[in-house]
Amino acid sequence: MSRNRRRAVLAVLSVSMVATGVVVHRFRETAAPAPVSAAARPVLSSVGPRLTSNETSQPLSIQGERLVPGLSLSLGPPLSLRLPLTVVDATHAYARLPAGLRLPEDAPQAVVEARLVGADGAEAEGAARLTVVNDAAFTDLTAMVPAPDGRTLFITSPPTDTLFALEVDTGRVSRLATGDGPSALAAWTDSDGRPWLGVAHRYQPELWLYALDALDALDAAPRVLPAPLGAEGLTVDGRAGVAFVAERVGDQVQALSLADGRVRWSAPVDPNPRALARWKDLLAVGSLQTGQLELLRQEDGALVSTVAPGPGVSIVGGNTERFREQVMGGKAPRFLVASERLGHVFMSSLGPNVGPNPQRMEVSANSGVSVVEPSRGGYVRHRGFGAGGTEGLALDDGAGLLYAADVGLGLVRVLDARALVSGDAPARRAVLQEVAVAPPDGTPRIRPPEDFEVRGRAGEELHSGPSALALSPDARTLYVLNRFTRTVAVVDVREAKAGKARVVRQLPVEASRAQAKRRLGQVLYYADLGRTGITCDGCHIEGHTGGIFYEKTQPNRIYRSTTLRGSRDTPPYFTPASHVSLVDTVRFVGARNRFRNPDLSPSEVEALALFNALIVTPPNPHRGEDGAPLETVALPDGRVGRPARGRALFEGKGACATCHPAPLYTLDQDLATRGRYLEVGTPVALPLRLEQQDLVPGAATPSLVGAWDVWPLLTSATMGYGVKDNRLVVETRFALRALLETSGPQHGHASALTPEERDDLLAFLLTL
Repeated sequence: MSRNRRRAVLAVLSVSMVATGVVVHRFRETAAPAPVSAAARPVLSSVGPRLTSNETSQPLSIQGERLVPGLSLSLGPPLSLRLPLTVVDATHAYARLPAGLRLPEDAPQAVVEARLVGADGAEAEGAARLTVVNDAAFTDLTAMVPAPDGRTLFITSPPTDTLFALEVDTGRVSRLATGDGPSALAAWTDSDGRPWLGVAHRYQPELWLYALDALDALDAAPRVLPAPLGAEGLTVDGRAGVAFVAERVGDQVQALSLADGRVRWSAPVDPNPRALARWKDLLAVGSLQTGQLELLRQEDGALVSTVAPGPGVSIVGGNTERFREQVMGGKAPRFLVASERLGHVFMSSLGPNVGPNPQRMEVSANSGVSVVEPSRGGYVRHRGFGAGGTEGLALDDGAGLLYAADVGLGLVRVLDARALVSGDAPARRAVLQEVAVAPPDGTPRIRPPEDFEVRGRAGEELHSGPSALALSPDARTLYVLNRFTRTVAVVDVREAKAGKARVVRQLPVEASRAQAKRRLGQVLYYADLGRTGITCDGCHIEGHTGGIFYEKTQPNRIYRSTTLRGSRDTPPYFTPASHVSLVDTVRFVGARNRFRNPDLSPSEVEALALFNALIVTPPNPHRGEDGAPLETVALPDGRVGRPARGRALFEGKGACATCHPAPLYTLDQDLATRGRYLEVGTPVALPLRLEQQDLVPGAATPSLVGAWDVWPLLTSATMGYGVKDNRLVVETRFALRALLETSGPQHGHASALTPEERDDLLAFLLTL
């Protein structure tokens, strides 16, 4: 690249940072250093990850030269912190960014300067930039449950560590004490008739139990039980006194005694379990990555069956109905609800995953409700709506009514649950009503009012974001949690069966409109303005990987849906690389998702690019309190590795660092090396109807940061998935092991490592 071209790129980047809401603090002009020998002075090369968050405590990795004990990491304003370093050798050190860091509420992020400082206060050579995303001030309402008596709704915002209690009669909102990252809720009545609320946490291995009949007492502190780290799902059998917790760190479900927190059983499940539902003596567990539903025995966690759609499955409604014979598997279960009376489990999802087909139809999103028969472990049918994004469900089992929230279109569908299970013809007539949930007056819009409800587009209600539902005990009122407007809509459903449900009022939960552009970007990420059924969240659930899709037009093949976490720092995007920045990417993808009905406006591009740029890799669970990797790491297959030895192998004998250099462990992290399309001998495609896939070898080197939480691996998804009987199957849950042990000489030198060395290398990779 020429010098002028490089200056132009840097100028564009600087303008983009200001335009997307970055708080940039000019680097200090420091005085000339003391006359210390250059050969003896420590040097800071990089800090990683470059993008982090104040949502919780975050580990940092420091690379440099001549690092020595006693150094600290100095972070400039607005943080103005000095963090102690754990120096492990002359080129590697670690630190931990503490929790509780506060930034101006309206600032979506801040860029700070990082430097090394000696014990005597002298600064070392070199500086690095660290971007801190202000998640702690961005309320994001993601879960809601009603108290057993129906008088109070409990709502959680994980990034702000907030648990709201909303009194439905008065609209009064209060806040309860909670731990770090409250992520899953459940309410129940125990065997003595006492009401309880349970809160599981993402970053704190604890289950908090609130006695709801004592919340007003002065000593109403919750009981705290040990629980797994990384909780994403929670359901409770109140009479048996058992809580079932799904966690993403070890990809397990644990059954915990509510009496003492004892682990009754722990069962490995498919990657990233979240949705849970109890049906008789079974527990249904949905995997966000595999799209499968696993049925476990509640008594001991034993696997009874695995449920996923296959070729020929019934699809009723939506654009994938004619491709039922080409179905290759399922897509992420978003929410589950079980019907004792009807003997089925209902699941919100994008529907069966259509694979290679002669028509080259791609991106097979058909949001709707799937029907599963747990007694025989069968996937019965999918009722697709053809547009939007179905999320939360609520069931009136007595009346046979199912309510489904659509976060992409801003509405709630009223469905005849009996029709859904009765057959394809009745299921086609199952939608009784669509109830629009209008945003409150004054809510900022993504476009002018005249751009909605024309040319088949969605209405302004898409700004609300209905995501979770709850029924009153008498089933006469439905409560709708609106993620984007931070309100709860109250819906009178007494005449829902006749198609006459109606919104009667809205209750505000949190009124702040801080980080307004970021909020509009969130709306755009989930919204389906063009009513195509294709959204950012459809392929990248909550900013992460969403399994696999048959897509991309050219080359058209089965691809893994990549994570967006930290992707701001690793352009270019797509395979082969075709978009050089997030702005360029969202302009193209956003318009394509809508089928250009309409193209994104400049303000939409700016907001959506900002939202994507702030998606952060979560803190690594295999790091200690000082931010350094643990001495040993238990591997998913039961073996144990030593990260320190693994790091030496990564940089030496394994030759991994050649294509995956620190701090982001990808060549795409730096302008001089990004955009390289390499052939390293890894499988090009999953062996499913290869004649209908474009087999183009080569891929960009992915970032390895956060690899502990990514499944499957490789662009082709061949590390994790396999093919059997013309459908996808999970060959291994430990995709890193499969990749390491099947790679040839072009992909590192893993074949030269001993089994013990491979364990150590895997342990290191899990700490990135």
